[in-house]
Amino acid sequence: MNNITIAFLLTFLAGLSTVVGSVIAFGFKKTNKAFLSSSLGFSAGVMIYISFVELLDEAKESLVDHLGATTGEWATVGFFFLGILVIALIDKMIPNHENPHHVWDEKKVEGLSSNKEIDIEDKASLHRTGVKSALALAIHNFPEGLVTFVAAMVDPALGLSIAIAIALHNIPEGIAVSVPIYYSTGSKKKAFGYALFSGLAEPVGALIGYFVFSALLNELFFGFIFSFVAGIMVFISIDELLPTSRKYGEGHKEIYGFVLGMAVMAVSLVLI
Repeated sequence: MNNITIAFLLTFLAGLSTVVGSVIAFGFKKTNKAFLSSSLGFSAGVMIYISFVELLDEAKESLVDHLGATTGEWATVGFFFLGILVIALIDKMIPNHENPHHVWDEKKVEGLSSNKEIDIEDKASLHRTGVKSALALAIHNFPEGLVTFVAAMVDPALGLSIAIAIALHNIPEGIAVSVPIYYSTGSKKKAFGYALFSGLAEPVGALIGYFVFSALLNELFFGFIFSFVAGIMVFISIDELLPTSRKYGEGHKEIYGFVLGMAVMAVSLVLI
């Protein structure tokens, strides 16, 4: 199996983790705060460690080799912050009340799962929220697919680590999409379908990235992309994963997960 096939497979699996969240949503009664906090912290630890220790180092080495020391270093810094800017702009396109960074509000879920009938207006509002959340996630997941694909194409082991980190934070996002759809329509099939739609944006991002950039796939291009990807991953970790893990954290579980994520990534990089 060549690297391109592995890259597409990893991206596809990372995207499909939203479906795992959808399945969880069907039996959703109460948020497992310890698991959620630890897993999101772990994901952030992996992403941040990879970005600063692996991706930026590889980007700088490649760009310096091709552009010279001064230009290469500036290019590394420039594309790192360009990645942050791009993902920040994408995030800005999604209104705060529709931005499904967090698991669906636990109190709302408990209320919906009671025996009380949901009136028509509430159902319509819930359905709109679910649809908008699915669209918002699709936009948000598109660059993540490119991130996973490019990393895996260059280094399958690195791509696997990134895919695992992205998959972990896609699970609660799948819940955020499925819960309002499920409780507004009563259809598990529709809830599953919307979660699947939002997750498939990642392999679509990989496909488009491959066809658009296939002619540019060389060491210099990978240098630019790795620096750009590092910026995206750092922003996602700081803006999305760490605040959410802190919100649900109890007894520093999010910090333990974060440190464990960095440790696992560090050990894996040494052993590879």
